[in-house]
Amino acid sequence: MQIRPTTPFGRRPLSLAMVATQTATEHFATTPSASETVVHKWRLFRSLTEAKEALGVTERALSVLHALLSFHQETALTLPEHNSKKAEAGSASPGIVVFPSNKELSIRAHGMASATLRRHLACLVDAGLIIRRDSPNGKRFARKGEGGAVEDAFGFDLAPLLARAGEIENLAEEVRAENRAIALLREKITITRRDIVKMIETGLGEGVSGDWDRAHQRYAALSGRYGRGLPRADLEALAGELAVLAAEIHKLLEDHVKTQNMSVNESQTERHIQNQITNSSDLEPSLPEGRADPFQPNLEEGRVPIERDPEIASDRSRTIDPKPQLRTYPLGMVLDACPDIIDYGRGGEISSWRDLAAAAVTVRSALGVSPDAWAQALEVLGEHDASIVIAAILQRGDEIKSAGGYLRVLIEKARAGEFSLGPALMALLRGKAAKAARERRKTG
Repeated sequence: MQIRPTTPFGRRPLSLAMVATQTATEHFATTPSASETVVHKWRLFRSLTEAKEALGVTERALSVLHALLSFHQETALTLPEHNSKKAEAGSASPGIVVFPSNKELSIRAHGMASATLRRHLACLVDAGLIIRRDSPNGKRFARKGEGGAVEDAFGFDLAPLLARAGEIENLAEEVRAENRAIALLREKITITRRDIVKMIETGLGEGVSGDWDRAHQRYAALSGRYGRGLPRADLEALAGELAVLAAEIHKLLEDHVKTQNMSVNESQTERHIQNQITNSSDLEPSLPEGRADPFQPNLEEGRVPIERDPEIASDRSRTIDPKPQLRTYPLGMVLDACPDIIDYGRGGEISSWRDLAAAAVTVRSALGVSPDAWAQALEVLGEHDASIVIAAILQRGDEIKSAGGYLRVLIEKARAGEFSLGPALMALLRGKAAKAARERRKTG
């Protein structure tokens, strides 16, 4: 009976992991289905690549295994028929042995150094993916029998890959499922973060009552925890907390919309009742057509009431630009978005809106904004919003070439109802968060 080598040549010791791999491979070879098992070697290698962390192998070790597989001339991995018959008879353990020299193996491993090559071969052996079949002198070669067929070979046995093909594929499928779950979580987190930012912008821009400063701080804290290396459990926890915050913000907006709808319905009901009373000939029999509404007279002291066409009056009321609705943006959020203006505060700090307004006057002069442009900003935007605009212009720094011209453009947009500070503040906050994330990646 031929004895196949089971121990490595030279000083390399025999480990229990090697014995376990050899035992499992020989047990697989004695099963009835072993000779019928056929595995596509490159598909198996792809699964190995996906499950490399679970198997405990590195990318460089997989490069060496790829080189070893290239020395196997067939695309399919299967036990040779004569080897499986010998295994059933107990004469020898089966194998799929490749026997390249170190030089040829190094070339196919993209010029890997001999010491590195030996280290990664040992890694593959310890991981139970290959078995050493060393000859008495440690050389790798094949012994041919009658007819030129390979009767025995000394080198690296690839049979463990065939024996563990099912296990490797299952590990790869688990990795794929985990990656899919993580990808879905990341998509959910991205969408939820986008929704939160947009809803905060809407709440600030529309003057919705709510603690938007606290909402932004919670969002910034949660976003700071997000990173590429987060495991699935942390991603699930983060996605849940972001979803809770998004639901709370959405509830604020929803309640505001409901309140507005109720106010609109009530005002429509009141106007309907008033129109019924006004148009009643019993209550106002002497009211001629074309006169002004008696409930809104245009009277001045010592003058006769002026008669106006209703259509002209309504057109004029539409062309008048009312003063913008006062919207309160949290001072903490403004200073978080525009921290540069703090240096211009009294004593190097800003603790109130009055401090911000005083700092804005100083910054206005430093930026070269004319007194006339500043007066228009105060008239159209109000002191609070004008101060915030100056702080935002200062924060953008070199991006704005002419602060005075830029301010006048914003004033015209505000007059036309096309400007809101909410999106501008959120844009600065997002830029600040993105810059902080880039710095963390550089330092990490």
